[in-house]
Amino acid sequence: MQMYKPLITRSPLTIIFGGYLGSLMFMFFVTAVGNLEATLFGKNFQLKLPEIVLSMVISLIASGMVHRICFTTCLIFSIITIYYMNKLSQKTYVAPVAAPVPVKGRRHK
Repeated sequence: MQMYKPLITRSPLTIIFGGYLGSLMFMFFVTAVGNLEATLFGKNFQLKLPEIVLSMVISLIASGMVHRICFTTCLIFSIITIYYMNKLSQKTYVAPVAAPVPVKGRRHK
């Protein structure tokens, strides 16, 4: 993003596009960290808040070094991205919950 800073800061629309690029970077960081942890700790390991925050901070710093509005739009787009990533993940990987079977007790006379 730093290489294309003059192009990104040329107009308001390209500044917003710079924030979108930052949110794509966030999505790639989250995916990379998740894949690394799945490789190291097993397939059932899930990302927690520190990994998400670390990925968010890295992408926000990269976007903020280009333009301060890129920082803000990157934050907004990243929150939307993580919402839809979580929604898709819950839809795909959630374990089905078995309905509890009522236990029949003995009758006392």
